[in-house]
Amino acid sequence: MAVVSWKEIVLLTGLVVGCYWNSLSCGFVFDDVSAILDNKDLRPTTPLRNLFLNDFWGTPMAEERSHKSYRPLTVLTFRLNYLFSELSAASYHLLNVVLHGVVCVLFLRVCRLFLDKTSSLVAALLFTVHPIHTEAVTGVVGRAELLSSIFLLAAFLAYTKSTSADHSIVWAPIALTVVLVAAATLCKEQGITVVGICCVHEVFVAQGFTLPMLLNTLRQVLQGKDGFPYAVLQTLLKLIVLVISTLLLVIVRVQVIQSQLPVFTRFDNPAAVSPTPTRQLTFNYLLPVNAWLLLNPSELCCDWTMGTIPLVESLVDPRNLATLLFYTFLGLLAFHSLRYRHSSARTVIMALSLIVLPFIPASNLFFPVGFVVAERVLYVPSMGFCVLIAHGFKIVSHKGQLKKISWLMIGVLLTTHAVKTFNRNWDWESEYTLFTSALKVNKNNAKLWNNVGHALENQHNYARALRYFLQATRVQPDDIGAHMNVGRTYKNLNKSREAEEAYLVAKSLMPQVIPGKKYATRVAPNHLNVYINLANLIRANDSRLEEADQLYRQAISMRPDFKQAYISRGELLLKMNKLTEARDAYLRALELDHANADLWYNLAIVNIEMKDPSEALKNFNHALELSPRHKLALFNSALLMQESGDPKFWPEANRRFLAYVEEEPDDANGYFNLGMLAMDANENDAAERWMRKAISLQAGFRSALFNLALLYSQSKREIDALPVLDELLRHHPEHIKGLILKGDILMNHKKDTRGAKTCFERILRMDPTNVQGKHNLCVVYFEERDLPRAERCLEETLALAPNEEYVRRHLSIVRSKMAAMSAAGQPISAAEGATAAAKEERPGRVEEVAKEVGGGGEEGRGGEAAGNRAGNEKNVRKSSAESLQGADGDQAESADGSQPDRRTKGKSTKDIKDIEEKRAAALKRLEEIERILSGD
Repeated sequence: MAVVSWKEIVLLTGLVVGCYWNSLSCGFVFDDVSAILDNKDLRPTTPLRNLFLNDFWGTPMAEERSHKSYRPLTVLTFRLNYLFSELSAASYHLLNVVLHGVVCVLFLRVCRLFLDKTSSLVAALLFTVHPIHTEAVTGVVGRAELLSSIFLLAAFLAYTKSTSADHSIVWAPIALTVVLVAAATLCKEQGITVVGICCVHEVFVAQGFTLPMLLNTLRQVLQGKDGFPYAVLQTLLKLIVLVISTLLLVIVRVQVIQSQLPVFTRFDNPAAVSPTPTRQLTFNYLLPVNAWLLLNPSELCCDWTMGTIPLVESLVDPRNLATLLFYTFLGLLAFHSLRYRHSSARTVIMALSLIVLPFIPASNLFFPVGFVVAERVLYVPSMGFCVLIAHGFKIVSHKGQLKKISWLMIGVLLTTHAVKTFNRNWDWESEYTLFTSALKVNKNNAKLWNNVGHALENQHNYARALRYFLQATRVQPDDIGAHMNVGRTYKNLNKSREAEEAYLVAKSLMPQVIPGKKYATRVAPNHLNVYINLANLIRANDSRLEEADQLYRQAISMRPDFKQAYISRGELLLKMNKLTEARDAYLRALELDHANADLWYNLAIVNIEMKDPSEALKNFNHALELSPRHKLALFNSALLMQESGDPKFWPEANRRFLAYVEEEPDDANGYFNLGMLAMDANENDAAERWMRKAISLQAGFRSALFNLALLYSQSKREIDALPVLDELLRHHPEHIKGLILKGDILMNHKKDTRGAKTCFERILRMDPTNVQGKHNLCVVYFEERDLPRAERCLEETLALAPNEEYVRRHLSIVRSKMAAMSAAGQPISAAEGATAAAKEERPGRVEEVAKEVGGGGEEGRGGEAAGNRAGNEKNVRKSSAESLQGADGDQAESADGSQPDRRTKGKSTKDIKDIEEKRAAALKRLEEIERILSGD
């Protein structure tokens, strides 16, 4: 047995690179979206144990919508990719290309066991360039095939060393084989079939038996003429060990899927739900279809579900001839290989075992799978096909007159296949290119029309997407998902009436609930989203909220474990101010999915609305335990801590805001709230830095600009505050508090009474009843020595605020001054006065709890990912509020465009002390005015 030389390794590697280098420019397409982009198991924040609890798509194995595909080792390699390059598609494709190269080298090593050096190299070269492999290599999810094949070939090679030179059993290779079989199975289920390949090799190659020999031995044993030969006993012992190990793996696998088969719809695999004999005729016809793809890989398609291959419904269907010819050819090959002992027979039997055994799990003959035909599952069977072709080449090339022709033909075959593979890779560049290429092959598959629509939808080209979705409904009128896609696209085009009509059509295609009877029909979980999408559409109309709630309840009645219905209903009940029912809906959803961070977050929002901040903080913390980088929970829990007024929470609030800005470095609100925390802690330098950062990210950020100006004013840097206030008023000319603060600084620090007067007059033009603006304008008149006008102004102010004692006292002072000057015969004039500064305190926070749940139900996504994308859970972050510190008073001003907060903020001891100090300062100012007047 010749080993593989380094020259052959270089040749195979170069050919792999030449055929697949352009795959590095491809993105994540088709099933990659569910397996990579939407799979939380790839994220470092997800515990590693989840890889062994969830399926290939990140769905818990216990859930019905789980595909039951248990491939934790494959997902682990995806996670390693994410660790090094996150979601850079090139690194994922690069690793796939490397793995394909490894498979090619191992396959050459296996071929050397039953082919000569030249023929084995031909088989390996053909396998390397075969176009049928593009789905397995260029599609990232095809890595399951690649990894499983590596362990499968390694297990087979290990088993071939289990017999020593003296024909005794060597147990170490057998133990290694069992371990490698387990690894292959944990990469993809078909890996377990290598045990059958090992059994075939042991009986017909290693021991050299033929079928007549086995039958004769069995007959003699049954007749009592002779016992089992020693060689047969050894073979039986080895096979028993392999079979027992296989049964243990099967038992573990069944336990993992909890003895449940995945739920597929008739759209995924129409023949699976067809009656006899249609089901059997169709499934058997698919075998020659797959064989033809290996022989002529010219018309490749990424999706063969739905109406791609019409059902074979009758015995007189001419396609049954193809089935008959396939079984005839296969039977002749098997008969030839099992009857004789020569090397050609051994080569053929091993080729057939590589073709047939790994294909059995995907054949639909023993249990239904979620597809009709899938090119990637032909990755291992193509090895046997390549062995047959290489063996035929060997036979023909040994005939002198055909030698040159055979070499020419094999050269042309390798060249054309390499070119086809290279060109086919370009189809996988994007979802649009992939699905449009598939439509060239097959126009009867509604899922392909849907997926082209999805690709255009992702480009926000809704008008073109709608045309493809409508065509999908024409190709498959009973496709619920296609009608849902039409409805969603109409909604994106702001055509609510048409969207509702499309959703109602989809809803009419659902199995109907009969009142008084238990609902027992199994429905694809993603189809149930028609109720969610329709309810989400009509609840935009406040008069139809009860109707929307009825839809959510109908979905729950069909599937009591439909988590998304509870989530969406909880949001609706929150909108309807039915807080207790909303809380109960979220608690029920948490019973179904206790480890969902978004659910804990939503429950915390309900707690806030129920005025239970301690419970809200507890639930925010639950969300962060499950997802430490949950952005919304980080932000809003920190905001809640900040609002508590308790300094013991400030360090943790600061840490969470810092974690939030790491996740969202371009969100100015995070930096603004860091600035407010720093102001609370009297860390003025840090507060200034954070406010400046917020303003740099969001020009005209009202809250940050005003509080930065206020910070300067409180830090005795009033002159620095003026340009900040100018910028604030340029963006927000109606900002009354900014005008008050600017007027105060101009009056008291710049001695610019004219500028101050302009500020206060602008305030009164916008709000003639503003007491602060009116009073401060009176003080300007006093400073201008226009005492009669100051008197009239203060009288008007007192009429607006009859209970404000400081206004009454100032009016009394002005009148006393005027009386004293009249008695002295002096012209009425005013002494130095002072402006009463803006008396404002920091307002409470504002919340905006607008949670939007994705519609889900996208039909036409990848075959294996069917039912895995039932709907996203996305919440809109609560906006931060403007915070204002000033003198006396407790006035709230919300941040840009937000709603006033219904929560109140208790004042801490520090707050009360600050207010008392400011009141004392105000009284001191009044005393100063009185002293000045008395001095005159």
